[in-house]
Amino acid sequence: MTVPLSILDLSPVSAGSTAQQALRNTIDLAKHAEQWGYHRYWLAEHHFVSVASSASITLIGLVAAATSRIRVGSAAVQVGHHTSASIVEAFGTIDALYPGRLDLGLGRSGHRRSQYGSEPAHSKGSKPKIDTATGRTEIRDGVVVPPPFDPGRIADRSKFLASIGALQQRGAEPLDFAEQIDEIRALLDGTFTSQEGIALHAVPGESAQVELWLFGSSGGESAELAGRLGLPFAAAYHVAPGTALDAVDAYRAAFRPSAQLSAPYVVVSADVVVAADDATARQHAATYGHWVHSIRSGAGAADYLDPDTATPLTPEQHRLVDDRLATQFVGAPSTVVERLAALQNLTGADELLVTSVTHRHADRLESHRLLADAWGLRAARAA
Repeated sequence: MTVPLSILDLSPVSAGSTAQQALRNTIDLAKHAEQWGYHRYWLAEHHFVSVASSASITLIGLVAAATSRIRVGSAAVQVGHHTSASIVEAFGTIDALYPGRLDLGLGRSGHRRSQYGSEPAHSKGSKPKIDTATGRTEIRDGVVVPPPFDPGRIADRSKFLASIGALQQRGAEPLDFAEQIDEIRALLDGTFTSQEGIALHAVPGESAQVELWLFGSSGGESAELAGRLGLPFAAAYHVAPGTALDAVDAYRAAFRPSAQLSAPYVVVSADVVVAADDATARQHAATYGHWVHSIRSGAGAADYLDPDTATPLTPEQHRLVDDRLATQFVGAPSTVVERLAALQNLTGADELLVTSVTHRHADRLESHRLLADAWGLRAARAA
């Protein structure tokens, strides 16, 4: 049986457009995604860059209000930028009005200021899936697995560090990631007590019908914690194709059954652009490398350029993003379906999460519609 497909949206801002239009595009895509049979619609949290999903929890509420059936959630709330209570109360508020449709995805990026740029190319305990003799990209059962990207290649970290500082109260230090996950779970199930031993209850929030998820991109803390707690896990192949398979392996190895799950449940993400034919899809995706380069240069995601007017990347720029270009799924519906099926088969994913960024909103809509039809989403829902 074909696994479900879900959508990850960053509300990208296109060159010549505005954040306001990007948000309207998100609502429009979410409505269509529900009609086309996608299982979930998740919003990413990014700050001080040209994506409009910075207030992702607010946007989740707006998407939930504009739809009626599709699950809506975060991919992921960066918990280092929020208190546990603010997260639970916000999701509890949305769940009070749209009960049983929310996925509370949690990620640890906000905890990583001290390690930024100082981590090895792959996390402790993980093994890069590359040809160790050459260091070259490997093709495993039709899936491209490049060498892990070394964050040390990002020369300018100043904007990232400034952003982290602006997102926290002065002098504040984020909790240990596992400790904050414990707090969030306690607030949801009504067992939370303060440091002084006083019972506190999130209103709304306690007993909210939200599904808790953890997100990760390597075989490190997030994957292992998700497995140990028996939570569903999302592995970010679209961001970290060199280590996402390690994350899946680490999660499954650590998994212990819980009240939420009796067996592991894995979502794997992929970046896709689908069009009527391969050549058109390649043209629509032609400035993806420029967008990734803006991120990896340290400046952060820039306005998404028009492929009809953008100049090509230089060879040096291309080298910084070649792993992401090689692992983007671009082509006609049959081309992309074949590659997605290979990714699902290799990882054993229970669900795939696709994100598609194009300059024109109409092209992004078409990408998701063509993929839904080729994957058989509407037929599966009708059955």
